[in-house]
Amino acid sequence: MKLTVLIIVLFLKTFWVSAQIKGVVKDSLTGKPISYVNIWVENENIATTSEEDGTFSFNISANKNLIFSALGYEKKTIKASQSAQVLLSSKAFDLEEVVISNSIETKRIVIGQTENTVAQAFDNGPRIDVKYFPYNLAYQKTKYIKKIMLNTDSRIEDATVKIRFYRVDANGFPGEEMLKKDLIVSVKNGTRSNKIDLSDYNLVMPKNGLFVGFEKLMIEKNKKEKTITDQNTKTTQILKTYYPFILYNYVEREALFTFSGGKWNKQVKETNGIAEKVKGYEPAINLILTN
Repeated sequence: MKLTVLIIVLFLKTFWVSAQIKGVVKDSLTGKPISYVNIWVENENIATTSEEDGTFSFNISANKNLIFSALGYEKKTIKASQSAQVLLSSKAFDLEEVVISNSIETKRIVIGQTENTVAQAFDNGPRIDVKYFPYNLAYQKTKYIKKIMLNTDSRIEDATVKIRFYRVDANGFPGEEMLKKDLIVSVKNGTRSNKIDLSDYNLVMPKNGLFVGFEKLMIEKNKKEKTITDQNTKTTQILKTYYPFILYNYVEREALFTFSGGKWNKQVKETNGIAEKVKGYEPAINLILTN
């Protein structure tokens, strides 16, 4: 009898580990599917993105917590076992005074250049990496964010990536998003330099700086599969890669920020209680400001 119970317990444990989770994300009011929702396994570097029709799938334990976040919607955390249909509620935004002013574009400056101009492309996984742009008084004469410049490496045609703009919160972390709708950028095959026009967004450089980063979209159209065979065991496995790659610079910074496991993580360095600069990789992103 005890042996039978043990077998059942082990079977259930295996089932939970290998369960495939499938679901769809919808607007709680309209019932329409929500595309490109960021879906994280809580406190783990495992994530996916909802497809254009709102569907998603995971090979994870059904007792894990999933965190759903999308621009314009309230963040939601639920058990994977309860995610067959996930309803997200729209955020309530405070109405702000809108000041309409025209950019005359007689002056332009490029900000964000680094001493290390050598950029490397590698898979950053599902996490969101950002680059901090501090404010400078000289930007008063070129306060509009005209374009974002980034280099990409892709092995498929028309791969898409989501660009994110964050204000700096009271603790110095990436905070409120500056855009009210997703900025999805499509890039061509190969290694390319991209300039994305932001004129329609009327973005102004915040007085305490901003963070700019990118979110890899873990969707079918961005996926490329490769079969790899282990010559020793003769076993094969499928390697899945999601494009495009964004190029990185190796830099020294006061801190580096990464979004993973459904939360922002800050990398700092201290020696004997004294803060030192952190060495690491940040996205090779530049901004063009204009007046």
